[in-house]
Amino acid sequence: MITDVHAHLLMPALQAEVERRAPDLVQEAAALELRRNGAASIAASGRMIGERIPKLMDPAARLAAMDAQGVDRQWVSASPNHFYPGVPEGLAVWTAIEANRLIAEHVASAPDRLIGLGLVPLQHPTRIVECLDDAVLGRGLVGVEISSFAGDVELSDERLEPFWARAEELGCVVFLHPFGCSLDERLDRFYLSNTVGQPTENAVALSHLIFAGVLDRYPGLKIVAAHGGGYLPTVIGRSDRAWRVRPEAHGCEHAPSSYLSRIWFDTVVHDVRTLRALVEVAGASQVMLGSDFPFDMGLDDPVAEVREAGFGEDVLRGILGENADSILASRVTA
Repeated sequence: MITDVHAHLLMPALQAEVERRAPDLVQEAAALELRRNGAASIAASGRMIGERIPKLMDPAARLAAMDAQGVDRQWVSASPNHFYPGVPEGLAVWTAIEANRLIAEHVASAPDRLIGLGLVPLQHPTRIVECLDDAVLGRGLVGVEISSFAGDVELSDERLEPFWARAEELGCVVFLHPFGCSLDERLDRFYLSNTVGQPTENAVALSHLIFAGVLDRYPGLKIVAAHGGGYLPTVIGRSDRAWRVRPEAHGCEHAPSSYLSRIWFDTVVHDVRTLRALVEVAGASQVMLGSDFPFDMGLDDPVAEVREAGFGEDVLRGILGENADSILASRVTA
């Protein structure tokens, strides 16, 4: 069974309700996105998403596309525009719980082929655990998707400790998928907001987890990093050097590179050399097929791109499906 762990769902009814309840905040978020991305990229992304609406919303269109790609199962997570990091606590909790309901409803249309990941309000740490429980225990989802940061909340934030503890206890997946980059206007042309911004955010977020010792305190966490973990895996030697020579970078028990074998990564790296390097540094058991379906920065033929890397049959079977099966095997269900 071939499993794609990185595919998205668009929920326009959810977006419409957020716009109704918090129009000023939605306008502020749109202005921030314009500043971060630039007008040309915003326009191009709008056209691209419009062309892909059926695949983003219609289960039948999704399944047909999966068949064309040779994919048996998808992990379906919210399109990251549904993170809503700027909304107040009450609305943030409502959006997470409503998203969990809608995602569960979508995957229930084909339960043998679609697997759901829910949402939590990262910017409101005191409310995260209840939304995690709603997703995993209340809705039967296999975990949740989070961004690389939200407001003043970094993944090293002490306020997230109850979330990491609960996620470890449940054995659920925490899918790290950035939305937006804090470099803002420096990336507002040439689509740098995505090509540079996303890998940067992945690297920063994973570094917060590693250097803060989160993976020491919660060794059973199942962190899955989108986009192959961004820049971090292939430049991890610099992190190791800092850990050895800088006292402020010694918050984790072991060299940062050692934690790569405890994190999972998808294959959305767009380069077979980088994919081979990722398998080398993280281990074959830690890499899983991803596509970023159905966005234009995803992989059109994700299975073929993995096969092109020339892995042996054992490694290939793991990446294409067995590793995804393994990571779900020990989770707690309702």
